[in-house]
Amino acid sequence: MSALQVAVNGVGPRGLSILQRISELAAELPAGCSLDVHLIDPGDSGQGVHSTQQPGHLLTNTVASQVTMFANGQGPSFTQWAAASGYRQFGGAFCPTGDDSGEPVGEHAYLPRQLLGAYLSWVFDQTVNGLPQHVRIVHHRDRAVDIEQGDAGRFAIRLEKGFVVHSDYLFLTTGHCERIPTEEDQAYEEFARGNAKRNPRLAYCSTPYPVNRLQQIAPGSTVAVQGFGLTAHDVISELTVGRGGTFHGSGPDTEYRPSGREPQIRLFSRQCLPFSARGVNQKGITGAHRPRFFTNEAVQQLQQEATRHRGDPRLDFTEEVLPLLLREMGYAYRSTEEQRSISPEDYELTAGDRRALEELLDPLHDKQFANQEEFAKFFVDHIVSDLEHAELGNATSPVKAATDVIRDTRASLREAVEFSGLTPDSHRVFNRKYVPVMNRVSFGPPRHRNHQLLALMHAGIVDLAGGPGSRVLLDREAAKFTVRTDYPDGPEIHYADALIVARLDAFHPESDRSPLIANLLERGLIRPYSNDEFKPGGIDIDERGRPVTAAGQALNSAWAVGYLVEGPRFYTHALPRQAMASQFTLDADMAVRDMVSDIKHRHNTTQEEEDAGSDRKPISVP
Repeated sequence: MSALQVAVNGVGPRGLSILQRISELAAELPAGCSLDVHLIDPGDSGQGVHSTQQPGHLLTNTVASQVTMFANGQGPSFTQWAAASGYRQFGGAFCPTGDDSGEPVGEHAYLPRQLLGAYLSWVFDQTVNGLPQHVRIVHHRDRAVDIEQGDAGRFAIRLEKGFVVHSDYLFLTTGHCERIPTEEDQAYEEFARGNAKRNPRLAYCSTPYPVNRLQQIAPGSTVAVQGFGLTAHDVISELTVGRGGTFHGSGPDTEYRPSGREPQIRLFSRQCLPFSARGVNQKGITGAHRPRFFTNEAVQQLQQEATRHRGDPRLDFTEEVLPLLLREMGYAYRSTEEQRSISPEDYELTAGDRRALEELLDPLHDKQFANQEEFAKFFVDHIVSDLEHAELGNATSPVKAATDVIRDTRASLREAVEFSGLTPDSHRVFNRKYVPVMNRVSFGPPRHRNHQLLALMHAGIVDLAGGPGSRVLLDREAAKFTVRTDYPDGPEIHYADALIVARLDAFHPESDRSPLIANLLERGLIRPYSNDEFKPGGIDIDERGRPVTAAGQALNSAWAVGYLVEGPRFYTHALPRQAMASQFTLDADMAVRDMVSDIKHRHNTTQEEEDAGSDRKPISVP
């Protein structure tokens, strides 16, 4: 029996998870069945965006002890692997020493992303080395640019260099994407090119990745950074530590010593709010808030009631789902504030609880700033207050206990949102209003990043380019980018030589740079996901993870997982946590089990046909 061909396009963490499941389920394949698994990726296998070649000052934003590729406990977590590999901590650096120098890697450490890449490559090597003999790996260090499906259902995958991989099964596991330049991008790029003779420091970066592209930013120039999230922290780190600057001390005593090669960094965004720092984890590696109100069952009950009353199970997030989430957050807030266990039956969200939560979620509510000086004071005070709560920890600070609820109830959010769980209008509001808020208050940087931000502001390297409502203008006379904020006392205007957009693009198939995605759309093998008229992004899939074609049919023998399906699914980019149920793992397991089931079905059908053929006797037809 000839080997079945399996293609995995994209071998970052998601592709690696598919390979892990293939390894685990290979024993269930029919006797005599073998697989050739074609891994298609130009990068180092397993790493994805976590390349070992990136600078060591770029960090993960999750405590390393909570990151693992072995959610079932059958292998080491990120921290356990780092310790076993001889890594020790020396201030903010982590080095393999093989001795007792430095400090051990603790469970509260935030490790470099390059080290995560090394961990992922180790997991990949262990998985490949542990494959049974009937599973063979074929590496293709190349990019897929087109896929066709033949009449027999097999796939022909054309690679950038011209080679064609033929496969019976296909897994689409590509990760983060990059958009086609928008009209705004083109205008900014043309402005930078067209005025370069008058201002040679002009530069525009629609994305900062890979961060070595920031080398074009001239020392001493002024750079406007649009965004305050994790990507902005990467940009700040690359333009400071990446230029030879150093931090000294810790906590509120953190100081920055410039190298002299930094640019002047000016931060702004639509709201100009900093991301909240992660609280000290007091729950342990596997600890999490146990929901009492915002549960999967409560969401399912809402869906049933909506069906009875409206004939449609889709929910309104603001009116129906948010009250459950706020009650859950309020319960965590008050329980932590009073440091006692409160019976859920005795808890109701009070007006005081609601005010406290509204202040967390919308700190700009009802606030007016006469000028930039007033807003800058608010901005610094906000960071300082948040850091004080972060240092208290997520079981001591009511603020961090409440915001941790959002992280710990992602399963309930998925139950409410995924596969058009919200009405189209509500889905749009959820994506544009609530998701950014949840990211800001619950998925922010490690504490020391915000301490470093304050130190950089104190050193005069970083400042604000504006306040809420700031916008970018092009000053053609001065040949500079302009950030303008209108205040009652008059406009605040800052000039910049360079503009960096510090955010990750959402994946929209119609506007993605990838030739593969464009060709799959053109061939009708995929279609953009839509919730009626609203298109949140991602490609359409059925609940088994199979891409839905332009004709509305599931694409047999193919599966898509990860960032490609952020739209029908929600929050697909989180790696598994130690000893906890993980959607990341469940998605891979479901897809590979489907493949194994189909292989068994094919095998049984072929066996039945062969058996029937052996029993046939010749007959004569008069």
